[in-house]
Amino acid sequence: ETVVTNLNPTLSICVFCGSREGQSPNYRASAEEFGTWMADQGHRLVYGAGDVGLMGAVSRAFTDKGGRAMGVIPTHLLKLEDGRSDLHSYVVTENMHERKKVMFMNSDAIVVLPGGAGSLDEFFEVLTWSQLELHNKPIYVLNTDGFWDPLHALIQHIITQGFAAETLADLFEMVPDVATLKARITQAAKS
Repeated sequence: ETVVTNLNPTLSICVFCGSREGQSPNYRASAEEFGTWMADQGHRLVYGAGDVGLMGAVSRAFTDKGGRAMGVIPTHLLKLEDGRSDLHSYVVTENMHERKKVMFMNSDAIVVLPGGAGSLDEFFEVLTWSQLELHNKPIYVLNTDGFWDPLHALIQHIITQGFAAETLADLFEMVPDVATLKARITQAAKS
């Protein structure tokens, strides 16, 4: 008889998020809550290696709980984003594209927290790869305080204007809070 001892296998979760904290304190609180939960679950954080903004918040909460993080940062951002070389795994890339590729290749799921142009770039790249059937990794967008409502409206606009099939909206899931995000990731880990 086989005994299953790990009903919740660990995942490598790529987190794309801002190098700033944004206006609402809830952005940081959600990042910290998610980072703490990932560490508690034994998941691995794959992120941009910065120690600033939401990147710093999620990674500090994660590593403070003993989590093993993989940080990936391009050389030109080492000083600007205060690259954390004290991580379990630390990769310095030549450019932003290589950073995204390394992060994506080393993850099982993608989570997008609030952020700016860089976070949008990262989201649209993994979304496009999914649209082209280059991967089927789950993509979750954490819509803290409705931050990503304009993104949701933009995706719907792209669809209604005929620039994408309705299935584009099915390639990612917008979740309203960390509790829902944790539930979706736990469900994905078991399937």
